[in-house]
Amino acid sequence: MELITQTRRERTGGGDKAQKAGYPHRVAWAGLPFRAARIGGPLTVPRYRRVVVKLSGEALAGSGSSGVDPASLSRVAEEVLSVHALGVQVAVVVGGGNYFRGRMAEGWGISRAEADNIGMLGTIMNALMLRGALTARTDTDVRVMTAVPIHSVAEPFIRLRAVHHLSRGMIVLLAGGIGQPYVTTDYPAVQRALELDADALLVAKRGVDGVYDTDPHLNPDAIRFTRLTYDEALAAGVRIMDTSAFVLANEQSLTMHVFDVAAAGVMREICEGAEHGTRISVK
Repeated sequence: MELITQTRRERTGGGDKAQKAGYPHRVAWAGLPFRAARIGGPLTVPRYRRVVVKLSGEALAGSGSSGVDPASLSRVAEEVLSVHALGVQVAVVVGGGNYFRGRMAEGWGISRAEADNIGMLGTIMNALMLRGALTARTDTDVRVMTAVPIHSVAEPFIRLRAVHHLSRGMIVLLAGGIGQPYVTTDYPAVQRALELDADALLVAKRGVDGVYDTDPHLNPDAIRFTRLTYDEALAAGVRIMDTSAFVLANEQSLTMHVFDVAAAGVMREICEGAEHGTRISVK
C-alpha cells in the first residue's frame, strides 16, 4: 500500500492536524489520512467514502447455531479493520440471531414483542463482543451506539453524533435495531445506511456468496447474479432481505452488495472496486 502523494495532502489540507491527532490513515474528506490501493496494477482510490456493513448474528456463530465462535469473531474484526485501513468510514449494524429470534416466540410461549426485545439485547451483546475484538487489534476508537438506551456500556444512537464519530475516523457499531419490536435488523441496516449518508450497504451473508435465482443449497445448478437492479430482483422474486427493507432501499436508491462473510478479503476488495458477490442498484 502507498499513501496518497504530498500533492493530495497539500490540496486537502489538515494533514498535519490529522497526524497530531494520531489518526493512522489520511482521509481527504475529513482532514484525515487516506490510503490508495492497487487493483491489478494502477494506483486507485476506494470507490466508497462511507459504508454500512450489515452483519448477521449467525456470522459470529460460525458453524454453530448459537453463541459466538471466537474464530469467526476474529475473522469479522479483521475484515472490518481491513476496510477501515483503506480510509473508508465504517459503521456496522449487528444482528442478534445467534442468541434469539422473534419468530422463536411461539415455541417459548412468549409474545412476539417480548421476543423481539430479547433479540435487541442479543444485538447489543454481539456489538460489545465485536468492540472487544476490534479494540484488541487497533488503537482506533470504536463506539457502540444503541437504539435502546443502555448508558453504562454504550452511547445512544444520535444521527449527527454517529456522523461526527465516522468523520473523525472512528468505527461505529450500531445495535438494538431501531428500538422497536416486529422489525428484523434488515430494516435498521437500510435505515442507518440512509441516515448516515453511506455510499453503500454491504450485506454480509453466512453460507452464500451472493444472490441466486434459486436456493443454491437445494439446487446445485442455481445461477448467481453478479449485478441486479431492484426492479429485476423484484421481478425474479428473489429474497434478499425483508420486503419492507428492500422497498426502502429501492425508493432511496441505495447501492447494496451481497457477499459471503466467510470469504477472506472480499469486503475490502468490494470497497476497492471489485465486483464480488451480487451488486444491487437502481440502474
